[in-house]
Amino acid sequence: MDERDMLRLLRDLHARIRASVLAACAGTSSEALSRVAADDDGDTIFAIDRVSEDELVRHLEAAALPAPVILVAEGLPAAGLVLPRGSRREDAAWRIIVDPIDGTRGLMYQKRSAWILSGAAPVGAGEGRLSEISVAIQTEIPLLKQNLADQLWCIRGGEEGAERIDVHRDEARPIEVRPSRARSLDQGFATIVRFFPGERDLLGEIDEELTRRVLGPPRARKAASFEDQYACSGGQLHALASGQDRFVADLRPLVDAARRRRGEPPVLCCHPYDLCSLLVAERRGVIVTDARGRPLDAPLDLEADVAWIGYANEEIRRRVEPALLAILEERGLLEGTP
Repeated sequence: MDERDMLRLLRDLHARIRASVLAACAGTSSEALSRVAADDDGDTIFAIDRVSEDELVRHLEAAALPAPVILVAEGLPAAGLVLPRGSRREDAAWRIIVDPIDGTRGLMYQKRSAWILSGAAPVGAGEGRLSEISVAIQTEIPLLKQNLADQLWCIRGGEEGAERIDVHRDEARPIEVRPSRARSLDQGFATIVRFFPGERDLLGEIDEELTRRVLGPPRARKAASFEDQYACSGGQLHALASGQDRFVADLRPLVDAARRRRGEPPVLCCHPYDLCSLLVAERRGVIVTDARGRPLDAPLDLEADVAWIGYANEEIRRRVEPALLAILEERGLLEGTP
């Protein structure tokens, strides 16, 4: 199976997951879809998640795979599930990491679109990393009242594409997707992530301080910039890639480390499967770094907490990054960060 074959497999998989989830949303109440199905050390699993997870495994089991693959996704063994079942791990050619629904909370209450995210990396000597992904794709799961959904994909060093799909008519047309060319955060969307309870006050202080350093003090009755707490990492990457957002920083693992040092319980953080379609945004010019400004990387597992910072272009990065890293250093949030 080469990269084009893998891309075809993933595009078909995403179409099936989207159809199954939309059917569930149409035929089931939000109350039923939001029922907690599992609540372990990772993220909470809702009933709607089970729909996509079941379709994910069912489709890959039915696919005529020329060689085994290792599937990494929530609800599966930590080391990944080898498919077809009974195959030897050492015979696997690809490692596929999938988030069948990123943005579950918004979708199950029909507030915002969710996304299906997938990345595939050739199996090497290790357990795989984000930087090794060579095929990436993300597909929008729209609200029931919304008939259009985007899909973006790419092969490292090869083709890339984007379509807008009419899910009612099963028709697609190409679209152009590119990041903002703005040179400043002024009058644009710039977000420090604080989706969930736990250090929202600290993250808000960082946001305020960064805005003052980059844009100056607030002006009377004027909004210099805006934020969008879209609880969906894949959706945020799409917003950066499509010119909707200029800057996003998810610093939850940094404040989580500070909480742990104080003996407080950890907060819910971003994981590698939330960023497995990262290559799609990077190919379109989005710059994504870790908390110290280095290229982002992480193991392809279910447990790692990942801090990431995204910039729409180099000029935005040049204006924002020095101020942000200085604030994090001053607050001691980079202590212990590798």
